[in-house]
Amino acid sequence: MIIKIKNKEIRECLNIETPEFPKYATQILNLANQNSQGTRPKVVGQMSELIQQFRGKTVQEWEEWYLKKHPEAISNATKKILEMVKNLKISTDKIDQKMTKKWVKELVIIQTFLGLKFQEAVLKKIAGKLKTTYRLAAVNEESKGIDGYIGNTPVSIKPETYGTKSYLPEKIETKIIFYKKIKDGLEIDFSELLTR
Repeated sequence: MIIKIKNKEIRECLNIETPEFPKYATQILNLANQNSQGTRPKVVGQMSELIQQFRGKTVQEWEEWYLKKHPEAISNATKKILEMVKNLKISTDKIDQKMTKKWVKELVIIQTFLGLKFQEAVLKKIAGKLKTTYRLAAVNEESKGIDGYIGNTPVSIKPETYGTKSYLPEKIETKIIFYKKIKDGLEIDFSELLTR
């Protein structure tokens, strides 16, 4: 049997009140926190380790224990996040129809195209490194799990997590080029292509 407990119920069970926030405020605060890194371990401590060290039972005991160990953490995080909220507000005031249209076009047209067509860039980059030719797979080759060719070698381009998905039904008979999305592009592993 599977049951679900909603966050609100968990809070009620632990006697923790749920604060009220205006609509969209938590989304803005989350974004500001991500950008400012206000609650990273260097600011507030390694929370997963701290909660393991804590031996109390109530949220009030936790708060007291935590603030003894990190007395400035809440203030420091608040300052970092609030500064970013101010920066976001400045940016928000600059957003108009023209900018929004440019952003939507980038997302819908450009990013979709890049997301679906990046395979050619991967093939071209590897072919350049190996001083050979490349081509995208034809439709009938795609049905066999082939994404393209480096020279005469058929290859499949898969995310790095592909190898860990043992439940996948497809069996690929080609060399696999693995990629990992990183902050500023892709990290490509074509070592399998170099083995015989």
